Amino acid sequence: MDTAKLLITAGLVTTALGLTIKYAPCLLNWFGKLPGDINIQNANSRVFIPIMSMIVVSALLTLLANFWFRK
Repeated sequence: MDTAKLLITAGLVTTALGLTIKYAPCLLNWFGKLPGDINIQNANSRVFIPIMSMIVVSALLTLLANFWFRK
């Protein structure tokens, strides 16, 4: 990977992270509330397994990686 592509990637990741932190309540409001996410609460414990949310995140990251690394 050449230096220019590495710097562009680092800048985009930093920008995305900054926007996510600033607007997290609006952008991540759907996370954990999709059908297929498991949320079990008890008086003494809580189990949260975001299966469907992680599938959506994985699909989006796969699409971005495929577009970025396409020759």
